[in-house]
Amino acid sequence: MPSKTSVIPNFRGLSVADRRRVLAAVAAVDEAEIEGAVSQGGLEIATADRMIENAIGTLALPFGIALNVQVNGTDYLVPMAIEEPSVVAAASNAAKRVRASGGFQATMDESLMTAQIEIHDVPSAASALVRVREARAELLALANAAIPGLCERGGGARDVTVRDLGEGFVVVHVLVDCCDAMGANLLNTVAEALGDRVAELCQGELGLRILSNYCDRRVARVTARVAVADFSCQHTSGAEAARGVVNASRFAELDPYRAVTHNKGIMNGVDAVVLATGNDWRAVEAAAHAYAARSGRYSPLATWRLVDDGKTLEGRLEIPLSLGIVGGALRAHRGARLALQLLGATRSADLAMVTAAAGLATNLSALRALATEGIQRGHMALHHRATPTPPSR
Repeated sequence: MPSKTSVIPNFRGLSVADRRRVLAAVAAVDEAEIEGAVSQGGLEIATADRMIENAIGTLALPFGIALNVQVNGTDYLVPMAIEEPSVVAAASNAAKRVRASGGFQATMDESLMTAQIEIHDVPSAASALVRVREARAELLALANAAIPGLCERGGGARDVTVRDLGEGFVVVHVLVDCCDAMGANLLNTVAEALGDRVAELCQGELGLRILSNYCDRRVARVTARVAVADFSCQHTSGAEAARGVVNASRFAELDPYRAVTHNKGIMNGVDAVVLATGNDWRAVEAAAHAYAARSGRYSPLATWRLVDDGKTLEGRLEIPLSLGIVGGALRAHRGARLALQLLGATRSADLAMVTAAAGLATNLSALRALATEGIQRGHMALHHRATPTPPSR
């Protein structure tokens, strides 16, 4: 990743043309490339027609850059594609506060994804489980033979597990390290390659063979700290604002109705980055909400507490993220390629950690607004700015 800063003073006050010029200089990207990739949505109609069926055009979203983001000591210009006002500003503002206390700290699991093979009408699930477990080495070899390119890049099948679902249903999971790919096509290839052999081992009827988007072995974890003394706003002290954020967090932990909206605020940041970089935001949403309910009760993905004897506000987020920096829409979408170039992520793990940091940032800004002046004041002002003035009659 090129050496760069995510702190650009008065970026918001510049014209669109000047923002592109400054961004090109900071990110070491050709200004003409930025112009070409985002001026028309980054997608030509001929390409769109090849990507989906019955295409009639393209539908653009605003493409912005969240500033001030620092993750594990590295600065990132974070691309965001979203129609909702205040999200980019909220992420940038919260990131600035977190940056003053050392920036976001993040870790990422391996890029493990699950290919599922479902067998039904199994006469003896107990016997089927034994046979599949005994054939683990054989199944791993078959899986890796189906994805030689991934194995050459250091990825491949890592484990095989099997479960009895009841009612004659058995499911086999093949865990695959997808490296820097999201992995959907790779996983589907593995599932289809092993289907017949798994059905033979289980002595049942072969059913679905497809990936699972529940990537609970590919989880990003992010921590953010903010000095309470620097958390004040108009009419509200830092201590009062921080207590309000903690109380809002506890509310979400106790009430699933609030937890859903709490998590929606996280996904404002997450989805915007996922969409900008050409990744599958529907898969990310589905996995995130399944993870939020993994205990049997829907809960917040991020929580906030006061630490250091009340001097520091600390937030923690865990979220499963199956993101890729190769393949998928990236090959076709010029805007998505530019987004990754601006971000500078060289691994899918980097993209996932930055995406999670964006989610924690938008969560912090939303909770701070709710705990102090209310969400509507700044949010609705931006809504009004975005609404076009109707023509005079």
